[in-house]
Amino acid sequence: MDYNLMREFADSWGLLAMALFFVGCVAFALRPGGRRQADEAARIPLKDD
Repeated sequence: MDYNLMREFADSWGLLAMALFFVGCVAFALRPGGRRQADEAARIPLKDD
């Protein structure tokens, strides 16, 4: 593969893929019920089992 071809791919589709991944992560974090699960996960190190 040529460097310029790889560069064009990264500039267009690579950027789009990274942006969609970021939006998906934000949407996953802000989903309904996510706050409760995040609070439970935050308390795991403090549990005395």
